[in-house]
Amino acid sequence: MNIAFFGVGNMGGPMAANLIQAGHTVRVFDLLPALVEAAVASGATAAASPREAVTGAEVVISMLPSAAAAQGLYLGDGAADAGILDAIDPAALIVDCSTIDAATSRALAARADELGRVLIDAPVSGGVGGARAGTLTFICGGPAEAVERARPLLETMGRNVFHAGDSGAGQTAKICNNMLLGILMAGTAEALQLGVDNGLDPAVLSAIMAESSGSNWALKVYNPWPGVMPEAPASHDYQGGFGVALMNKDLRLAQEAALRSRSTTPLGALAKSLYGFHAAAGGEGYDFSSIQRFYARGHEPSGQA
Repeated sequence: MNIAFFGVGNMGGPMAANLIQAGHTVRVFDLLPALVEAAVASGATAAASPREAVTGAEVVISMLPSAAAAQGLYLGDGAADAGILDAIDPAALIVDCSTIDAATSRALAARADELGRVLIDAPVSGGVGGARAGTLTFICGGPAEAVERARPLLETMGRNVFHAGDSGAGQTAKICNNMLLGILMAGTAEALQLGVDNGLDPAVLSAIMAESSGSNWALKVYNPWPGVMPEAPASHDYQGGFGVALMNKDLRLAQEAALRSRSTTPLGALAKSLYGFHAAAGGEGYDFSSIQRFYARGHEPSGQA
């Protein structure tokens, strides 16, 4: 298939590469030339503009960092920039994999419908490792038939494809998941620090908890203590992976949703505060597992995670 792919960063780049490896033709666009160059090296074709990218595309996929970026791409930033929705073939399927608020996803889907197009929200879970390995989980919102149309492509990039409900439901499910992830990572780091402060080996403690009632994904797959898991960002100075800035964004989205629905989310609010403090202390540019450093004895050095 001919696929237009927008946003080829830490997550989008490997996703596009997996589509190429599966035999699809992928034309990419990103505001950062270096990311486009890396995608081209993986076999993609570079587009000079968003509208050029969608010319002849049977599927349009976006993996963008914010609601503003998604709105700008699809709806434009003003009268002089109308966005790309009207330039996409009405027969094409639009899949937005960005993690944004549900209201924006619903608005994008509604506008697409007004123009005779179909747009589904399909945020992902699984991190950069999952994107590279093609084992992501896609959490979809939109018409069931559109999700089924997307399923073969999504299964090229992931292991699980869920239909959460109508437009925006994928985003709601994703922020629930990421709120829980933030809580689990903060709790895992706190428990590891307590053990180390009392003389335990972090690798031994991790092995014990992984086979006990405290077991969780952050502990077993993405351990926040340096050296426990050689491939985890923690063992690479917390570089790569899912950034603190993005976790803060998702925790903010969760709190905004909680306010709208009058939901009680005290642990989510606490996780948001912890990650906010961590970012302010210099941790914003690091992987979210660097919250481990927040619990270290003393205070984090200025300008460091």
